[in-house]
Amino acid sequence: MATARNTRPRPPLAPRAREAVTSKVDDAALVSRRRSQIVAVAIELFGKRGYHGTTVRAIAERAGMSTGLVYQYFGDKEDVLFLAIVTVLDSYRERIPVAAGEASDPLARFRAAVHAYCRVIDANIDATVLAYRETKSLPKARRDAIKAREIETNALIEAHIRDCVAAGIFVPTDVELLAYQIIMFAHAWALKAWHFRGTMTVTQFADRNLALLLHPLLTPRGRRREA
Repeated sequence: MATARNTRPRPPLAPRAREAVTSKVDDAALVSRRRSQIVAVAIELFGKRGYHGTTVRAIAERAGMSTGLVYQYFGDKEDVLFLAIVTVLDSYRERIPVAAGEASDPLARFRAAVHAYCRVIDANIDATVLAYRETKSLPKARRDAIKAREIETNALIEAHIRDCVAAGIFVPTDVELLAYQIIMFAHAWALKAWHFRGTMTVTQFADRNLALLLHPLLTPRGRRREA
């Protein structure tokens, strides 16, 4: 199989999204704790009522705080939605390198990265579904920031695919397309959770999908390593 080169230019990396959401409170630990509390409630309400059907007052009441307190940590409801989405993307960036760093060889690191991605989704199912449903509600600049961060996250998976190709474990392949195939099956865990969570664990889900994807990619050396 011929190697497909990815020549499409990549957008510049987005600035830290957390820094784009300003707070009137200076205590970083308190900001992180309060924002996590508010975002968790907002995700629940956005899922039930929709973004446009949910008010900041409703978020505050559900969180057991005043509306004014919410505005100490967020400028508006759009800030809450934006942070809810980028929090998941930040989790990928934080957890994938840690998981892969504990593995011993390229194939094990690749698998660890995919499993870490799936575990983040398992821990953030409602937020993942919310991103599919409501990203369109954000202005273009913030949608572009989310897209750039997604591409940055995808690059973590792509790097492990390239390492497997370089090590002779995978045949040369379209790295970007394979990474998206992995990301889409991982997202299916959230989008079809009503079905999959009743029949398998997230670990089994990842392994069964990888078995389907990797069969045509493994070289003889890769098959020996897999066995």
